[in-house]
Amino acid sequence: MTSPDASQPIPRPFDRRDAKTLGLSALGGALEFYDFVVFVFFAKTLGALFFPPGTAPWLAQLQVYGIFAAGYVARPLGGIVMAHFGDRLGRKRMFTLSVFLMSVPTLLIGLLPTHAQVGALAPLLLLAMRIVQGVAVGGEVPGAWVFVAEHVPRSRVGIACATLTAGLTAGILIGSLLAAWINTRYSAAEVQAWVWRVPFLIGGVFGFVAVWLRRWLEETPVFVEMRERRQLARQVPVKQVLAAHRPAVVLSILASWQLTAAIVVIVLLTPTLVQTSFGIAPAVAFHGNSLATLALMFGCLAAGWAVDRIGVGRALLSGSLGLGVAAYALYGALLAGHEAQFVAWYTLAGFCCGVVGVTPALMVAAFPPEVRFSGLSFSYNVAYAVFGALTPPLLAWLAEAWGPLAPAHYVAFTCLVGMGVALWWLRRPLNTPL
Repeated sequence: MTSPDASQPIPRPFDRRDAKTLGLSALGGALEFYDFVVFVFFAKTLGALFFPPGTAPWLAQLQVYGIFAAGYVARPLGGIVMAHFGDRLGRKRMFTLSVFLMSVPTLLIGLLPTHAQVGALAPLLLLAMRIVQGVAVGGEVPGAWVFVAEHVPRSRVGIACATLTAGLTAGILIGSLLAAWINTRYSAAEVQAWVWRVPFLIGGVFGFVAVWLRRWLEETPVFVEMRERRQLARQVPVKQVLAAHRPAVVLSILASWQLTAAIVVIVLLTPTLVQTSFGIAPAVAFHGNSLATLALMFGCLAAGWAVDRIGVGRALLSGSLGLGVAAYALYGALLAGHEAQFVAWYTLAGFCCGVVGVTPALMVAAFPPEVRFSGLSFSYNVAYAVFGALTPPLLAWLAEAWGPLAPAHYVAFTCLVGMGVALWWLRRPLNTPL
C-alpha cells in the first residue's frame, strides 16, 4: 500500500497547524457542497417553474432530475482538468479555483428567469448552470481529500479524510435545514413565487466566503517536497494513471459506487421518494433528512476513526454490512406502515451512511503522490458521472418492478460490491502497490 504521506518518513504528532488546515478545509467544503446539493431539495419546485405549464408532474420531475444528473456527468471534465494542474502546479491553487467556479453559477440560478418569462430558454439556462457546478465539484472533492491527507501525519489520514467528508456533509445538512424551514414557514404558493430563489442566492454568498477562507491555507508538504526533488509527473498525469495504476482505478471506482448510492439515494433522494411512495408530509421528510444528515457527519467520523484503528478493509467491510441492513430497516418500516418511526429509522440509516468516510482513505492509499490527485479524481468522478447520474432515473424504472423497496434493494446491492472491495483489500499482501 502506498503511504498516504510518503515524503514524511518520520512519524510526528497531529498539531495545531494540522487542525487549522483541517478546520478551514472542512468549512470551505461545507459551503461549496451546500451549493451543489441544494438543487435537489427544490426539485419539485424547479420542475414546475422551468418546464411548460401542463407538463405531467412525473415528467417534469424526471426532466429536472435529468438536469440534476447533468451536474454529475460534467464532474469528470472538471476533475480531470483540475487534477492535471493540481499534480503539476499545486494542490492549493485548484482547491481555491473550484470553490469560485461553484459560487458563480449557484448565485446565477437564484436570478434565472422561469419558463413563464423566457419560455424554452429557461431550462437551457438552468442546465448550463448545473454543468458549471458539476465541473467545479469535480475538482473540489478529490482535491480536498488529497489536500488534507497530505497535510496530516500518516496515522491520522483516516480521521482527516473523514473529517473533511463530514464537512462536506455539513453542506447537505445546511441545505436540508433550510429546505425544512422554508417548507414549514412558507406556503407552497409562496415557495413557488419567490422563496425558492433564496437558498441559491445564499449559496452564492457562501461560495465567496469559502474562497476567502482558503486564502489562509498553505501548499501540502508532500507536493512541496516532490517539487523540490523534481518528482512531479512528467507525462500527462491521467495518462500515467491509466497506464500504470489500473487496479487502483477499478478498486476506487467500485468503492465510489457504494458512496454514490449512500449519498444520492439515502441522503438526497429519500425525502422526495418517501413523499411520493409513502405519503410522508414534506416537513416530516425534511426533518428526518436533517437528523439523518447530522447522524451521517458522526458516522463519517466513526468510520475515519475505524480506518486509523483497524484499517481500511475491516472498516469498509463492517460499514457496508451496516448500511445494507439500515437501508432495509428504513424502507421496510415504511412499507409495513410504521410511518411514525420514519425519523428514527432514517437517523440510523444516516449514521450507517458514514461508511462513505472510508472511501477517500482507500483511494488516497491506492495512488502514489505524483499522480494521486489525478488518480483519485478520475476514479471518483467517473463513478459519480456514471452511477450518480443514472441513479435517479434508474430508481424510477426499478420502482415499476420492485415497488417501494427499490431504493433499499439498490443500496444493498452496492453494499455487496463494497464488501467485495473490502475482502479484496484484506487478502492482498500488506504494503504492496496496487
